[in-house]
Amino acid sequence: MLLTAHDEAETFPTEACAALDRWGLPDYYVPSRFGGRLARLDEVHALLRTVASQDVTVAVAHGKTFLGSVSVWAAGEGEPATSLARHVMAGEAVAWGLTEPGGGSDLLAGELTATRQGSGWRLSGRKWPVNNATRGRFVCVLARTDPVGGPRGFSVFLVDKRAAAPGTVRYLPKMPTHGIRGADISGVEFLDTWLPANALIGTVGGGLELVLKSLQLTRVGCVALSLGAGDHALRIARRFLGERRLHGRRFSELPHARTVAGRSVARLLLAETVAYTAARSAHEVPEELSAVSAITKALVPTLIQGQLRLVGELLGARGFLTGVEGYGGFAKIERDHQIVGIFDGSTWVNRSALASSLPVLRPGRRPVTSTGAPVHEWLREDYEPAALDPLRLGVMARDNTVLSSLGDLAARLAVDPPDGADRMAARLLDAYGELSGRISALRPAAAGPPPTAAMRLAERYEWCHAGAAALALWVANPQNHDRDWWRDGLWLRGCLALVLEGLGAPPPEATATFDELGSLLLGDAGDRVSLLCTPVEASA
Repeated sequence: MLLTAHDEAETFPTEACAALDRWGLPDYYVPSRFGGRLARLDEVHALLRTVASQDVTVAVAHGKTFLGSVSVWAAGEGEPATSLARHVMAGEAVAWGLTEPGGGSDLLAGELTATRQGSGWRLSGRKWPVNNATRGRFVCVLARTDPVGGPRGFSVFLVDKRAAAPGTVRYLPKMPTHGIRGADISGVEFLDTWLPANALIGTVGGGLELVLKSLQLTRVGCVALSLGAGDHALRIARRFLGERRLHGRRFSELPHARTVAGRSVARLLLAETVAYTAARSAHEVPEELSAVSAITKALVPTLIQGQLRLVGELLGARGFLTGVEGYGGFAKIERDHQIVGIFDGSTWVNRSALASSLPVLRPGRRPVTSTGAPVHEWLREDYEPAALDPLRLGVMARDNTVLSSLGDLAARLAVDPPDGADRMAARLLDAYGELSGRISALRPAAAGPPPTAAMRLAERYEWCHAGAAALALWVANPQNHDRDWWRDGLWLRGCLALVLEGLGAPPPEATATFDELGSLLLGDAGDRVSLLCTPVEASA
């Protein structure tokens, strides 16, 4: 295959990206108010997931333009946003230059500078590593505009490299990577590069806040790559279970194999639930997205990485052999997916951000930022979400509507519960009550990384949030209760079993539930392991 050849040669998947351009995917990277087709975050999320389900490298290479452009859309700019929108829809790539050599994820350590000169600016320094740094015509960079630095010492600039004076932009070599080998992971150096005044995005000194708000949207977008990898892995697992024989029996007839397959399904469906809830939260409760996006970016790649390990356990040697037809791509999926946990903040970075915000999240109290509609209303499949408004994003959430609704959701489930789900929901509610007490005893920490105890509480908070999201999605969509994955609450029971295991309280019915999910994977329902129609499918 052509994409496999690109991976082996570590060359850019030009043909695949060009095909996506012809289809019109760049239009979905541009908000509708600037002439594009991005009206709902779950739409672009579904499209990136579809691409990633075929090849994660292509999704990373092409989807980076969405990530690179978000700062411009979030700033609410006029002419710069309108101009960039035209270029993006014409197929021009946009990179996002945040990190620098030696700086890691510490944005305040950035040393690339922008200094005023006349009506414009002079840009000097390096950004590395950056996806599409070489191939992208545009790069959105975070630059130090105050020599002292600090939270108000950075600004964002949109650089058109094609317009730069010759010799003032130098590319750093492509970095060899373990996964996504064909992607343009390189760097760029600015050598006293002159920028016009309109290259400034937002306000002078407002760069760090703008980036932090933009990351909330991109983190939700990033996890689509995880879901796509999970989709691809389950297709391989399903084929293997149907073909492989051991001791004269089909592998699918072995209880342990079905249970492992069912766990893989449950991890994908729980990841999908968390991601879908985050995409809707961006529209309905954007004030809470700093917490919700951190939870999503920490948990979803972790769930899928665990799913890939389970599929690898099933495949055995076939998971490592590249020349076996139908299975040789699994090792590439596993390698490619590892980068998703690092993009836009690693799992540790996101969990650390959540841990730091726990003292102000007011667990167990009624949310104060909700627009009024309960979560089980705006998670309905046929619900038209509010317009995406980046100006409503904040840097520190004080509520979590999804998790604060857990008690109400458990009560609604109890009215007509699928077998066993009400008992699991009761255990989850007890666990959240215990967690809330421990969080209430926390006090805001001093500067620096949060203590280990707070990090452990943050991880438990993520599991509780995931469980609440699953309950909300179930309660919101009774019209789906007779569909394959929904029937008898199967997916819900599988997701709650995973959540309770993550909280250290595995339910006794977990193994039987995973066995049911594994069996369903082998039937007609296994052709598409998903809970909802995508917005694009629904409108087709």
